[in-house]
Amino acid sequence: MKTLTITRPDDWHIHLRDNAALKTTVKHCARQFARAIVMPNLVPPVTTTALALEYRQRIMSAIPQGQSFNPLMTLYLTDSTSADEIRRASENEHIAAVKLYPAGATTHSNGGVTDLQKVYTVLEVMEKHQLPLLVHGEVTDPDIDIFDREMVFIEKCLTPVITRFPGLRVVFEHITTTDAIDFVRQAPATVAATITAHHLILNRNAMLAGGIKPHHYCLPVLKREHHRQALIAAATSGDTKFFLGTDSAPHEQQQKESACGCAGIYTAHAAIELYASIFEEAGVLDKLEAFASFNGADFYGLPRNHDQIMLTRKPWSIPQNYPFNNGILIPFHAAQQIDWSLSS
Repeated sequence: MKTLTITRPDDWHIHLRDNAALKTTVKHCARQFARAIVMPNLVPPVTTTALALEYRQRIMSAIPQGQSFNPLMTLYLTDSTSADEIRRASENEHIAAVKLYPAGATTHSNGGVTDLQKVYTVLEVMEKHQLPLLVHGEVTDPDIDIFDREMVFIEKCLTPVITRFPGLRVVFEHITTTDAIDFVRQAPATVAATITAHHLILNRNAMLAGGIKPHHYCLPVLKREHHRQALIAAATSGDTKFFLGTDSAPHEQQQKESACGCAGIYTAHAAIELYASIFEEAGVLDKLEAFASFNGADFYGLPRNHDQIMLTRKPWSIPQNYPFNNGILIPFHAAQQIDWSLSS
């Protein structure tokens, strides 16, 4: 196959950052995606509808002329989030979901939820108003091995929430294990999951073997090869519970290559091309459109996009870096060749 035309996809999980960073991240996202769920873990975090709408306006101002792009905003859930704030968010067309970060789980998550029971009242209101909960699914107990934190989260946190709030729509973000895949498949129709390109391409050897590779460090952390293979099987299976969410997360080079490198992999520059390569290798390019363009929109209850994009099997080389804030960021597969390119 030389070309592939699909309905314009959406990214159901992305970090665009803020201010000067938007010049790079929004351009890369908008070139391929019609919509994107924008993460709220700024400094300070986006905890209210008013802050989310102000952030959205900054994103809109960064969209290149001639491109259409709809950022779907989220609120950052805290121990003190009020039911009234959730009601306000549910009434605003630009607010798509609420994000749960267990406190200390990942970048800029220190203000997150310390105990899920503290937000049960808020979850009840979200269930009533059909406002989805997006979950970073890892426990933060230092006694739990970092490679087991997703599995333990399912047992200790997610299962009780699903049981207590059966009508609450939940997206298990950036899943990384067979445990998460099995959980999502066995859960009610109110539960779905996003899968990143980098978790489909890399296992933990890519981060640790032959020296530590800071640009392959992300959270949830990369897992064993059998988990990666299971993720590929889930993403390419045609199961409507799984859909595209890049979790593209940019950091300046100096913040990645430091004594305490930041977690996050930047894939927004070539996201749909990376997914096309994965689906081609699995022999199921015909299933890419549903994964990238249909499943997420259907789960969120939003209309599918009407326009299309064309991918061409034409190799191109990813740049060594991109401008970012006052420095540069190193993209995923920097200076490497990728087989698919976005034509239109």
